[in-house]
Amino acid sequence: MNEKKFFFETIPSYLIILLPVLLITGPFLSDLAVSLIAIIFIVNSFKNNLSKYYNNNFVKIFLIFWVILIFSSLLSNNILVSLKSSFFYFRFGLFSLCFWYLLEKNQLMLKYLFFSILICFFSLILDGYVQYTFGKNIFGIEMYRDNRVSSFFGSELILGSYLSRLFPILFGLFIYLDQKKNKKFLILITLIFIFTEGLIFLSGERLALFFMNLSAIYIIVMINNYKIYRLWTYIVSLLLILILFNLYPQSKQRIIDQTINDIKQNDTGKIYLFSKPHDDMFTTGYRMFLDNKFFGVGPRQFRKECINYPVGEYSCETHPHNTYIELLSEAGIFSFLIIASIFIYLCFISFKHFLDRYIKKKKSHLNDFQVCLLSAVMISLWPFSPSGSFFNNWMSIVYYFPVGIILWQISKHKISKYKKKI
Repeated sequence: MNEKKFFFETIPSYLIILLPVLLITGPFLSDLAVSLIAIIFIVNSFKNNLSKYYNNNFVKIFLIFWVILIFSSLLSNNILVSLKSSFFYFRFGLFSLCFWYLLEKNQLMLKYLFFSILICFFSLILDGYVQYTFGKNIFGIEMYRDNRVSSFFGSELILGSYLSRLFPILFGLFIYLDQKKNKKFLILITLIFIFTEGLIFLSGERLALFFMNLSAIYIIVMINNYKIYRLWTYIVSLLLILILFNLYPQSKQRIIDQTINDIKQNDTGKIYLFSKPHDDMFTTGYRMFLDNKFFGVGPRQFRKECINYPVGEYSCETHPHNTYIELLSEAGIFSFLIIASIFIYLCFISFKHFLDRYIKKKKSHLNDFQVCLLSAVMISLWPFSPSGSFFNNWMSIVYYFPVGIILWQISKHKISKYKKKI
């Protein structure tokens, strides 16, 4: 095998294919893989003049965003601590570019990636339902507080987040590879789809359950060829959740009762947006922004600065639990406007696609695969809910995972349009 090809293509391809597995192990190995991919792509860029991958709007916007983060860190009270998050943030952009580059070299890696995610989902389903049934998973990890299934993630309660955020990508790859043609294999895939959504419910992660439903409805409305298939699998999964709802009252207490109690405090009767802790953190973040409008207090500095903005007993946490409030408070108005503009632009594309499909009755620019990828990005940037930390390494990998595929699809679309003109 050619040594250059092995180093520049084979190694990063395997790392990307294994990334769904590494994400289950935690942030260390997955972040190490992304960092290696970024380093390899930098070397490859200089060695083989890959300038074409840098001359696009994604890179321009990403660079502006990155510079803002660095400038914000330099103005913070804990420069070195903040710079650890902001300076090395460039690896996520390079990871996306490398993914795009590798797909142009070998589209077959999408097939391997599909099976990688599918195996991860299959393993989590088996282990998760074992933990749900017997109280312990195959490694003896007990359910969290007897009402949260976490499988291999253990005390890290991110099983639902992992499944709900990767599911649109898995379904998109299912469409792209046209797996409906394989009738025998289709039964297994269908069962995985249905039981995945049931497991998201059992995880007790309310945000993950919301994202599951949001992406499912978005995909059902927007896709064309697989609309009926996705609709009936979604309906069956809701029936499964209804059955689990009755068999597993602990989840009802978590999903329904606790949500109601969080929104309305029984002792005071006061109504909160999501809960009192969220209201305290949101208010703290907003007050932090008012004092640091342009560049915030620095990435990952909410935890340090919140003590200066006492609102209530829940003012201080590691982050304000909302992406856009975190951006405002930690990186200022400019970073907020960039991410908010991207979300608005994606909403515009979605609306245009909807009009083309249902009102104008003409062919849209988006295919079913692209709709699924868009769904994965939109739930990550969804503004009207609590969220994980935007600067968390594990979350950032999940955020950027579909971006490289989208960049490849955009490039592919431009090339095909150019060929038609010729």
